[in-house]
Amino acid sequence: MPGTVLLLAASPVGRGCLVDAASVLPVLAAVPPAVLSGTDTANVVELADPLEPQAVLTRLRAAAAAPGPLTVYIAGQLQLDRRQRLPHLALARTTPATVRYTALPWHWIREELRLRPSGATTLLLDLHADRETWQWLRTGGPHGLDCGRGNAVYGRVAPPPARRTLAVPSYMRALATILRSGHRPPPDELHRRALARAAAEAGDGAVTGADLVLTAPGPAAGDPHAVIAAAVQAGRHPDADALAARHEGAAAHAHGPASEEALHWTEVRADLAMFAGDPVRSCRAWLTVAEARLGAGQPPHSPAVEAAVDRAHHQWGRVRDAGPARELGAALAALRGRVPGSREGALDHVRREMNRLRAQV
Repeated sequence: MPGTVLLLAASPVGRGCLVDAASVLPVLAAVPPAVLSGTDTANVVELADPLEPQAVLTRLRAAAAAPGPLTVYIAGQLQLDRRQRLPHLALARTTPATVRYTALPWHWIREELRLRPSGATTLLLDLHADRETWQWLRTGGPHGLDCGRGNAVYGRVAPPPARRTLAVPSYMRALATILRSGHRPPPDELHRRALARAAAEAGDGAVTGADLVLTAPGPAAGDPHAVIAAAVQAGRHPDADALAARHEGAAAHAHGPASEEALHWTEVRADLAMFAGDPVRSCRAWLTVAEARLGAGQPPHSPAVEAAVDRAHHQWGRVRDAGPARELGAALAALRGRVPGSREGALDHVRREMNRLRAQV
């Protein structure tokens, strides 16, 4: 099956720029697509210094929806938004005061990739953090860069360079140089070789002992997520849901129905319903997740709550039977009143559709 490759290099224009992210794209672009992907053939999407987060999201969503293996290469700069203190990938127009509106929230990357089969996605990251974000990472750990369960993640996050110094993505450059040989070793070996090569280089941006090295090889053999993904790929959707339901019940019994452990499996089942072409069941599951998170005290603007409501809204739009659409739409409208989300006009859209559905009665 053909692979898909997303090359994303982004950094702000002007004084706030810490790294010349786009400088690595010509080296990556010189690598044959099949080598970038590790498949016989591959499609490559390249984004160089994009301006709008929604435009990046559109390309990311299309890449995530493609069948077959997906490899995402990201070089860029991390910054925190001042309101929620969540990591964002800075884009060309990003400034410290406009991160929330002009940068790409990292949890958007996680949410788009989490729908993919376990083990089918690899991320290779070369990121620099500004001073505030670096301190946040050092005290809280790189868990804030979570890219979703079941995805392999390799790379590094570097501290801010010295003042008036523009860093270079030396890890990504070393990785691209290795790939230009025409051979793509397994991701863990590629990662080790890129670290070693970059560490041997002199100059700004070289990998140092101060960097946070990211190494998450993905699901191990026998991981239930991998087993479920295999069942989905084989078209055995009832088997996949039954296995997820068993894990959901065990987690609820051990940790409580509103625990993160149990809600994770409810989310898995919502995704499985989507893969099975059952938007009613998927929407209902996402509504359950959102209500449970709100009931547990999570704020309406938290990424997990917003994502659950956005997913419910997306699946609701695919419900063709007017009866279930009216039932779920009423619940969604009530939720949208509390969780408007980051996309303008979401509540108005639900209200318009509900008026249309009522007119059909």
